[in-house]
Amino acid sequence: QVQLVESGGGLVQAGGSLRLSCAASGRTFSSYAMGWFRRAPGKEREFVATISRYKDTSYADSVKGRFTISRDNAKNTVYLQMNSLKPEDTAVYYCAANSGSEYTRSDARGYNYWGQGTQVTVSS
Repeated sequence: QVQLVESGGGLVQAGGSLRLSCAASGRTFSSYAMGWFRRAPGKEREFVATISRYKDTSYADSVKGRFTISRDNAKNTVYLQMNSLKPEDTAVYYCAANSGSEYTRSDARGYNYWGQGTQVTVSS
């Protein structure tokens, strides 16, 4: 069983930065693919970024060049550094773990553990 707890969300002006953290329980965290997803009001959940066991990364086109996903296996934590934030980045951000894969995965259906979400609001 894996429990994920996100933190770091908040209100920021357009152009600003935030860093989200996701603390994971479980001894096998380092072997899982991890991902960040988001759901904006009235929209479907969408992929944001993913990182493999080997620290390979992949990003949605909408955040590429602005967001950076990283992981610290010693701390059982995944991060999402978000720079140059835009109002359209406003959403609830969710951390997720894919215990069935070591590699990057952008399909939410493959993730079997999810955090409770953290709100990010970007004002214009």
